[in-house]
Amino acid sequence: MVSRGEIIDGKGMAAEIRLELKEKTETLVQQGVRPGLAVVLVGEDSASQTYVRGKIKACNEVGVYSELIQLPEDTSEKALLARIDQLNQDQSIHGILVQLPLPAQISPDRVIAAIDPEKDVDGFHPIQAGRLLTGLDAYLPCTPHGILRMLKRSGIALEGKHAVVVGRSNIVGKPVSLLLQRENATVTMCHSRTRELSSYTRQADILVAAVGRYHMIGAEHVKEGAVVIDVGMNRSPEGKLAGDVDFEAVRPLVSHITPVPGGVGPMTIAMLLYNTVQSAQRVASLT
Repeated sequence: MVSRGEIIDGKGMAAEIRLELKEKTETLVQQGVRPGLAVVLVGEDSASQTYVRGKIKACNEVGVYSELIQLPEDTSEKALLARIDQLNQDQSIHGILVQLPLPAQISPDRVIAAIDPEKDVDGFHPIQAGRLLTGLDAYLPCTPHGILRMLKRSGIALEGKHAVVVGRSNIVGKPVSLLLQRENATVTMCHSRTRELSSYTRQADILVAAVGRYHMIGAEHVKEGAVVIDVGMNRSPEGKLAGDVDFEAVRPLVSHITPVPGGVGPMTIAMLLYNTVQSAQRVASLT
């Protein structure tokens, strides 16, 4: 059996990336372009408010201009779409993020489609998704991009490896599988309804858990020496933040593992800033 798995420090990696982005932002400001991110929050969801505060704090650290737009819970879809259109036209804004989930009266698909693809720094717009699928240049979805960066910065080879992704969402599961394939990994996709899940996950050299179920992945799901990436953000029965992976049970078996919190989450925000700065760089090259 291998020794206890090495923790992949997403928090530390994200801090390094923010320092790199701060330098790029300072260069852009000298060129007369300050990267700007608009964050739209509809309603009073406490988890969303926490996420948004983290994003605004990171913007301030890097030197990115941030504009927080808070709208009431009963905001109509028409009103939100009108606000997005204003942001599309605003030349000081290079990235637009609408915090999900949205209230029931608003279609997230219509909202995402309304964002200018060149300002879609979340990477969720159908045009960005199509670019990713076909291998064209695109804003990569932040969590999958963060996962890829974590693996590379940890010196983990991907070519020829068998990656198993548990979860099929448009936000994480599908795009991370595409990114891993780009790196010449062989990818198997599973989900919450996969029968005999462990028969697949035990084959994984790299296991990405992104279902959103507390401790769905236990020791019986991993093979010795695997790399485990935990995307889950759940609450334990005691109310503590926890992932999809039973960290204490799995860590002794694997070579590398991400913690929750402090793993994928900070990297997601770092990649959001990366995309925003990238958008501003494109504008700067045109001016």
